[in-house]
Amino acid sequence: MPVTKPSTHPLSDLVINALKLGVVVLDRNGMILAWNDWMIRHSGISRESAIGQDIETIFESGLPNSLKTALNNVRTYKLPVLLSNALHRHPLPLFANLALHPLDRMQQSISITPLVDQIGTAYCLIQVADSSTSIKRERLLKDQSDRFAQAATIDSLTGAYNRRFFDERFKAELGRAQRQQTPFSLMLLDIDYFKLYNDTYGHPAGDRVLIGVVQALKSRINRSADVLARYGGEEFAVILPDCGSQGSFALAQKLCQEIVNLHIPHSASLISNHVTISIGVASLRPGSKCDADYLLQLADKSLYTAKAAGRNQVSSIDNGECTNFNSECQAT
Repeated sequence: MPVTKPSTHPLSDLVINALKLGVVVLDRNGMILAWNDWMIRHSGISRESAIGQDIETIFESGLPNSLKTALNNVRTYKLPVLLSNALHRHPLPLFANLALHPLDRMQQSISITPLVDQIGTAYCLIQVADSSTSIKRERLLKDQSDRFAQAATIDSLTGAYNRRFFDERFKAELGRAQRQQTPFSLMLLDIDYFKLYNDTYGHPAGDRVLIGVVQALKSRINRSADVLARYGGEEFAVILPDCGSQGSFALAQKLCQEIVNLHIPHSASLISNHVTISIGVASLRPGSKCDADYLLQLADKSLYTAKAAGRNQVSSIDNGECTNFNSECQAT
């Protein structure tokens, strides 16, 4: 039984050829009845070569199985199908610029719609859209979102996490440690006589010191769960999940030594010719009860003790008892 072709009109041809998407009409057997200018331009196949040909053989590479399955489902169930460009980036061998980039396939979004005319003859409408622009827009929006997210959590000068991120992460990690009954430590560290440094060398030089100190600290803080944050002007905090008093104290000593080894001149310092830091550590034993504010107070008390003892050193408090001091860090 012959298949009746859809009626054509010069105006309808004008419309489908003006569309900024591909339009293909198939009969019930998959033979091509319409092939608009967009398809010619991006496939390199003329209208004369396409009309009357099987859609599954018109392309040298054939159709991907996903598109074959979609066409069969439309014919069988008479329901439209949309091929997601997230899962099917390049279903057809179409190219944004076939002459200049013959190997650069266009990213596509394809919709397939069943059609039935007034006398009951079934057709299939395929619409192909260039999704490259939308995907680029989505990527741009994601990049912007990532930048905004980073700006919300990262200190713009030093690259350490900011105070807002610290406050949220500190409470979350402390709560997790108490639920799981694991050790937990917090460091507060301060650059010694930083105001005198700024007064002597200027604020731009002070900014460079802050950046250099953070880079040095990061080189020693290696676990992915640890968090280095800028707590105040020249004060920083380090969250150490699953780390007890001995481990945190040992790390604090290494951090103190790392800054000494930078050999940044500080002629106005009252304790050294170079930039140094003081560190206070507060540790929570597994199963101990302590809220975030109290642990912060302990770390701050420990930092004050390190400063009072002469700076350029570490003080550690374990469950409220001052347990460790180290002597002045020496350059190596």
